[in-house]
Amino acid sequence: MTDSANLQFKSFRNGALSLVKRLADAGFEAFLVGGSVRDEQLGLIPKDYDIATNAKPEDIEQLFSKTIPVGKQFGVMIVLDLGHEYQIATFRAEADYSDGRHPNTVRFSDAREDALRRDFTINGLFYDPIAETLHDWVGGKNDLELKCIRTIGNPVDRFCEDRLRMLRAVRFAAQLGFEIESETLIAIRENCELILDVSGERIRDELLKIFKPPYADRGLDLLHESGLLAEVLPELKELIGCKESYGYHPEGDVFSHVRLMLSKLTITASIELIWSVLMHDIGKPATFSRDGNGQIGFFGHEKKGEDITRRVMSRLRFPKNTIDVVATCVRCHIQLKDAQNMRIATLRKLFLRHHFMTELELYRIDCLCSSGRLDNFIYIQDQLEAFDRKPEMKESYINGDDLISLGKLPGPDFGRLLKQARDHQLEGEITSRKQALDWLKVQVEKIGTK
Repeated sequence: MTDSANLQFKSFRNGALSLVKRLADAGFEAFLVGGSVRDEQLGLIPKDYDIATNAKPEDIEQLFSKTIPVGKQFGVMIVLDLGHEYQIATFRAEADYSDGRHPNTVRFSDAREDALRRDFTINGLFYDPIAETLHDWVGGKNDLELKCIRTIGNPVDRFCEDRLRMLRAVRFAAQLGFEIESETLIAIRENCELILDVSGERIRDELLKIFKPPYADRGLDLLHESGLLAEVLPELKELIGCKESYGYHPEGDVFSHVRLMLSKLTITASIELIWSVLMHDIGKPATFSRDGNGQIGFFGHEKKGEDITRRVMSRLRFPKNTIDVVATCVRCHIQLKDAQNMRIATLRKLFLRHHFMTELELYRIDCLCSSGRLDNFIYIQDQLEAFDRKPEMKESYINGDDLISLGKLPGPDFGRLLKQARDHQLEGEITSRKQALDWLKVQVEKIGTK
């Protein structure tokens, strides 16, 4: 952790301790709860600090000057303090989740009852930072030691209360390197179809966390083992058993190839790259064929894959611009294999695509996880570095105004002449605006101004 990040973390944690102390000084019980307690027990850095208390929302509003009533009817408030946000919630018990997410009945309760309503034992620990005492009414401490994801109480009841908890179990197991306890896993398998009651947005948000490197491949395995993959991403499940040509893909079937690629992603990988890896061969099952010699082929799988990608990501309510980038990467992901046979102008046009670096990294990982050869990637990288040293190449020397100034009227020749001039520039045959204008003048004289 950098010095700056360490100072930020200390400020965040000290702020939480200060809020707990102010609640205690006012005569209320207050505990750090949830992920922050779990993470500190594991020696990890918490991403947020939540506080549970017997103070009512009205008490919280009186004690703290900056509050947001995000769920006041459920006893949930946000407190803003020194640039940080903290969720402070009143101890509560819940019942009757008729919609599979929200309780019909909420009543304020005590700390123990509040712990018992939570999802997993490892998230049900309460810590009193003033007395420095850990309260464990659910067996969470033991499950942390066992590296086990277990629901609090009956797993079927917990998952019926909120179907998304099934995906959360997978996410926590993947993130923490834990196993899902057997009864909990059985309950997920037997009820996995209920996940489709959850909105596409909520499923998407959990999948984004599940497929976050460096545990994305483990997340994919757990989705499959739990039965959830067939429900939320059935298109990916179809990759299982879809054979590859051994000469190109000795790693196994298409699913194994995608899984291996996920394992090679770095923690800085963008959402667009992660989902391009997941989707790049999604069209192969639908285009699988064998020729007369028994050779496997997937003609047109990139275009089919683009269509499937748009359908999958739209179903999960991804933003349109994210869908467009991923779908384009899927459609174009085999173009770069021919880079050394391309005209230099053609290759340089690819460099100018705004998401080319995502395409290039997808290609690198694809090569690494199939043939293992990176010679073509290195060639592309060298050409890209050379192109970057020529910033004048990135903008066209001429435009339509130049044609008009030469007396050329708008028409079919307009686009053709501009494209030809641009190609000559990208090939390195035209190296200045003056050269481009001279070339353009000659062409206009040849074909006339009409």
